[in-house]
Amino acid sequence: MEKLRKILVNICRVVLSVTFIFSGFVKAVDPLGTQYKIADYAIALHINHWLPDFITLFASVVLSAVEFTLGICLLFAIQRRLTTRFILAIMVVLTPFTLWIATANPVSDCGCFGDAVTLTNWQTFWKNVFLLAAAITTALFPKDMMRFISKTNQWIVTNYTILFILATSGWSLYDLPVFDFRPYHIGSDLKDGWTKMINGEDSPYTDLFIESQENGDMTEEILTSKGYTFLLVAHHIEVADDSQLDKINELYEYAQEERIPFYCLTASSKKHIDRWIETTGAEYPFAFTDDIVLKTMIRSNPGLLLVKDGKIIGKWSHNNLPELTENPQPLNKTKEGSMPDDNVAKKMLIIALWYILPLLLLTIADRIWAWTRKIKK
Repeated sequence: MEKLRKILVNICRVVLSVTFIFSGFVKAVDPLGTQYKIADYAIALHINHWLPDFITLFASVVLSAVEFTLGICLLFAIQRRLTTRFILAIMVVLTPFTLWIATANPVSDCGCFGDAVTLTNWQTFWKNVFLLAAAITTALFPKDMMRFISKTNQWIVTNYTILFILATSGWSLYDLPVFDFRPYHIGSDLKDGWTKMINGEDSPYTDLFIESQENGDMTEEILTSKGYTFLLVAHHIEVADDSQLDKINELYEYAQEERIPFYCLTASSKKHIDRWIETTGAEYPFAFTDDIVLKTMIRSNPGLLLVKDGKIIGKWSHNNLPELTENPQPLNKTKEGSMPDDNVAKKMLIIALWYILPLLLLTIADRIWAWTRKIKK
């Protein structure tokens, strides 16, 4: 009976740890997306006026770090009693909260796993019921969880985990999300997605429209055009970062010389656009698009997309714009003008080398140390 109990406790421990690690990581690689979801909850609870953007962003980073760190601590059985009780407290709060979400339906999805996995509100509730049961089990029998690392070295795992997950969020904020789970990731075919059905479901691009006061609806013209098109995306230009104005203007001049269409997509009013033009000297044409679509396109304000034959082949934050103007060449002869080879497998390998491998080596060294100490005794 005791053996079966230990097996059950450790199964619950693995399920909880994997869920918390995955949930925390996908939030950390897209902190702005998590911020938008927190803002949606604030609007539903009518407290959005009390929560400025910097608070929701801070909450986004802290939430992802707490989830990821708790998941790692549970996996390694670090501070077993404290960790299991902390997780149980979280599930006790979240489970009735997700029941309210399922019944009141204030948001379309909970955002538990960011854009990586989308669950219905009822699926989220039943998922949390299951996790609550697992959390109760581990909290009742924390000592049944086998340690992977000794008490002496637990602080190394905890601190390194916190440093890693905060660095992940920081880099994703400075540049772009390390992993892009949204419909506008590099390689997306906007042209086909906008005009057809995908796997028998509505296309995620059906809400995409691009129009200007001068030319009206330009969506089809831009998405079906042959060759390259630059899209500068600034969902609200009045709050856009203006630190790279000169570089953006240089890129527009480069596009003009290469006869490449260049548009700025925004949801801002004409008054704000005129003020931006007056302040920055921008000469590129503007077009209007839904702000939610623009926030989904790129997590940077402003950010730059490069489209070729209706397919996204490049995305850059305003902090990391492409170097095309120093030694100008035709775009098709530059690395920026072709699909990058920075695929998911390569990114996973980098994460494994920077985070998983050091922890694995530490665990092996710790177990050898514990084994030799036991032999000496």
